[in-house]
Amino acid sequence: MASLIDDDDGEFLIGRLLVAMPGIEDPRFERTVLYLCAHDEDAAMGLAVNRPVEGLTVFELLNRLGVRSEIQAPSDLVLLGGPLERERGFVLHTDDFSSPDSTLPVADGVALTATRDALDAMASAIKRPRKSLLALGYAGWGPGQLEQELRDNVWLICDADEGLLFDEDHEHKWTRALAKLGITADHLSATAGRA
Repeated sequence: MASLIDDDDGEFLIGRLLVAMPGIEDPRFERTVLYLCAHDEDAAMGLAVNRPVEGLTVFELLNRLGVRSEIQAPSDLVLLGGPLERERGFVLHTDDFSSPDSTLPVADGVALTATRDALDAMASAIKRPRKSLLALGYAGWGPGQLEQELRDNVWLICDADEGLLFDEDHEHKWTRALAKLGITADHLSATAGRA
C-alpha cells in the first residue's frame, strides 16, 4: 500500500494543514482547515483549527470542568476539532508548555496535550503556553483513507504557521490558507478531474 507522503520532502504530513476543496461531499468539513497532528502508514489524526463551537469560550468550559483560572477570562472560543469523539478535549499549543508523559511534540514549535495538565496550564498565569487552542473531537483516517481523499482532490496541503493555527479569526482561515497557496476560491472548481 502506498503511504501518504509529501512528495517535496519524503516525509509524512505531520504538522501540515489540510485545506478542504470547494464541493467537499461531507458538509462537516466544508471550508475546513485541519492541522495534522499524527500521521503514518496506518492512520492520520488532525484537528480543525477554524470551526468554533458558537457561544462556548475556553473560560466557560474550564469553569464547567472545575478548572480555576488565574488569568483574565480568555475570550477564545472552543473549537470543534472533528466529528470523532467530541467528548474528548485536545489542546494544541506552542511547545513552551510540556506535560511529562502526555505531551506529543507535533512539529517545530507545536505540541498536543490531551490531559487535564494542559487545561490547568491554560488557566495558569505562569504555566500558560504562549499560544493555544482547545478543541473537542478530532478528524481521523484509517489506512489508505486520507491517501484516497488526496488523490480525489478533496484536500489541498498547506504549510502551517502560528497565525493560521492559533489566531481567533476563524472565519477567514480557509481563505487565508488558500491565499498562502497563491490561489483564491474563485480559481477552484468543486469538480475534480484528470488531465
